[in-house]
Amino acid sequence: MSAARLRSGALNLIETVGQSLAAIAPTLTPALNISIVAGLAGLGCWMSYFIGTLGVVIVAASVGVLASRHPEAGSYFVYIGRSFGPFAGALAGWSMISAYMFTAVAVALSFAIFLGDFLAAFGVKLDLLPMTVMMLVFVATVTYAAYRDVKLSSRVGLILEVVSVGIMIVITVLFVRVRGTVIDPPQLKISTFNYGGVFSALPFVIFSFVGFESSATLAKESANPRRNIPLAVIGCAAFAGIFFTLMAYLMVFGIGNDTATLGKSAAPFGDVAAKAGLGWASVVVYFAAMISVFACSLASVTAAARLLFSMGRYQFLHRSMGLVHDTHRTPHRAILLCGGVLAVICVALLPAGLLDAFGYAGTFASFGFVVVYFALCVVAPMDLKKSREMKPRHVLLAMAGGALMLFVVVGSVYPVPAYPYNILPYLFFAYMAAGAMWFAVLKVKSPQTLASIQHDMEE
Repeated sequence: MSAARLRSGALNLIETVGQSLAAIAPTLTPALNISIVAGLAGLGCWMSYFIGTLGVVIVAASVGVLASRHPEAGSYFVYIGRSFGPFAGALAGWSMISAYMFTAVAVALSFAIFLGDFLAAFGVKLDLLPMTVMMLVFVATVTYAAYRDVKLSSRVGLILEVVSVGIMIVITVLFVRVRGTVIDPPQLKISTFNYGGVFSALPFVIFSFVGFESSATLAKESANPRRNIPLAVIGCAAFAGIFFTLMAYLMVFGIGNDTATLGKSAAPFGDVAAKAGLGWASVVVYFAAMISVFACSLASVTAAARLLFSMGRYQFLHRSMGLVHDTHRTPHRAILLCGGVLAVICVALLPAGLLDAFGYAGTFASFGFVVVYFALCVVAPMDLKKSREMKPRHVLLAMAGGALMLFVVVGSVYPVPAYPYNILPYLFFAYMAAGAMWFAVLKVKSPQTLASIQHDMEE
């Protein structure tokens, strides 16, 4: 009997969109991430998100080009491997595994943060032990949902994210009505912005978008992936960017342009709502945020598992990672490994405190994404050149996207950030070096495997 395979064509366009939208988790930016950007960019907060949107949409266009030409599971491993060989492809997959896993860690930790805020609104305070238990239950639930059914996980992710974004939009409309206008002259005087702060905030802006490309990892399970994957990737990046830019503008306006206060807030959206006399909305915001982090964590585990599946199938990792469940048609071994690693890392980071641990995990995740985003910008025009379809606009777009990603990398090491953020780039480098050493050993011990992979990629 032949081995079970992933459920081909199981996801329609809406469900494919659900994977990327849930991975972005738009609700988390106004609920938490925006504090850092506002603190750095000041009144130019919305401008940082606008510039970031342009860059991410350019990267999304590169992903769309590759996805329409090579609809494969574990997409980034294949995309980059086709142009630079299986060794580079394996490193790309290795990078994205860390990116998705640490995104899942960050959002699992943020679930504990929002749960604590939600319960505190009712006068309930949990100690660290019960909070840890609740977080582990959350991780187990996410793992089960990913294990059970890819259609279920994508639909749940989309529905939960639409609900949470809808709650945010309704509350935003209410506090705009309190102000009586949407015109905020200080935010519209762009000549007065501190552009040093605007640009220094871009690494954190990019973190708000990470995951927009994750639907490409489900290409084998998407119906008409050559059409649906580019639409999902580019559409979600553009929607998220518009949402973030508008929310940044309206939240700064709603808090009376006091970006210093907004930059220090652990619950920025709740504080803006409270200033508008909508204190009750904080409870709703925390609830919406918990919905969003479940969807994001589910999407992240799903994407990481597909990358492990692809690398296991090609024997860069243990072949058990490339197995598919007979009934559920999901890469069950890869999903269970992701769930276990997620739980271990979350618990290991708890001594740092939930907020600090969230920051560390999110920053580490962003490195994995940025490295591959840069590589994708380089690979997209090269791939088009092979079929003689490359045009000057493809090169210009790739250069613009690549330049932004390089800026993000430079911004992570200079000016030198405070400890332990100053060592995180080097820890990521060590992680990548370990992967490179393993793949180099594999190349020496099993050259025929790499030769067969190269042949497969060139087909």
